[in-house]
Amino acid sequence: MDSKKGSLVVVGSGIKTVGHLTQEALAWIKGADKVLYVVTDPVAEGVIQRLNPEKAESLAVFYEEGKLRRETYEKMVERMIECVHAGLRTCAVYYGHPGVFAYPTHTAIRRLRKQGYEAFMLPGISAEDCLFAELGVDPGSPGCQSYEATTFVTAGFVPNPKAVLILWQVGVFGHMDYSRTHYELREIPLFVEYLSRFYSPDHEVCVYESAIFPGCKPRADWVPIRDLTKVQLTPASTLYVPASERPTPDLELCKRLGMAVR
Repeated sequence: MDSKKGSLVVVGSGIKTVGHLTQEALAWIKGADKVLYVVTDPVAEGVIQRLNPEKAESLAVFYEEGKLRRETYEKMVERMIECVHAGLRTCAVYYGHPGVFAYPTHTAIRRLRKQGYEAFMLPGISAEDCLFAELGVDPGSPGCQSYEATTFVTAGFVPNPKAVLILWQVGVFGHMDYSRTHYELREIPLFVEYLSRFYSPDHEVCVYESAIFPGCKPRADWVPIRDLTKVQLTPASTLYVPASERPTPDLELCKRLGMAVR
């Protein structure tokens, strides 16, 4: 091990790299001994390479067609830890928010901290943050539930119809492996069937994909739940399900709290 002790900082590139990368994240990337990154567009990769050209390395090399994503993520964790063990001030850059659906980042930080190394994360802008802004959704009213789509179904989560529901990664529903081209979504009817237990098949939902480049518009396709089998779903697709019922206040409790209810 190097005589100097390594460290890890994890930052997010945001969804639109131009504008979403914070000044703090830019400084960490530029000053790192090693930059490891997983981003989804060439603009983000170009920015990282320009900021630290001789020390930047893509972790996307660990992705392989048909390989379980969990195996890929473990390789990423191992590489981050390896760099820190070598005494390097390591900066890992992940697209969006680096702590949202990012097993490698949380795992690397947790393991390094147990080993006595400095490891921490800076916040970034996620697809959900973009959804709130671009669809005009306030998560505080009437409340918000958020799940990974496959886990939502397989774990049997029961949504509250009085709050909005956000389902991530609906475009890879039922898949634990990685594909460079596309996913065969033969199981989407099962997803629709499960969602229809709690909402009317006619309830309109939005297939949302945030815009990656400045000046571009997001994808926001509104369809009834029953037609989800007919629309194109990609790994970038997030499903927004509006509340189907209005919340009704507990009048007695409101009275005890001294709240006026109209």
